[in-house]
Amino acid sequence: MSRTATIRTELDDAETIAAAVRPDNTSEIDTRVDETSGDADGVVVTTVERETTGGLRTTVDDYVVNLAVAKRVVQAAKRHADATTQP
Repeated sequence: MSRTATIRTELDDAETIAAAVRPDNTSEIDTRVDETSGDADGVVVTTVERETTGGLRTTVDDYVVNLAVAKRVVQAAKRHADATTQP
């Protein structure tokens, strides 16, 4: 019996952030973007399936860290782009 977790995160630049974390996906990890009805651009939805609870916990922990880093990089890139395009 496998264990499964689904993480849903509403984000601005959801497509960009999902693209940044997808390279770490294995055959047991699926990342996609769903539409949102809120203020965010979309919802990054990642489903992780592992054989053990410990493996699931470790993979989810790694994913959450990668998602946070991707979000910070996108935010920094936007700040830099905004600063260089200001008159």
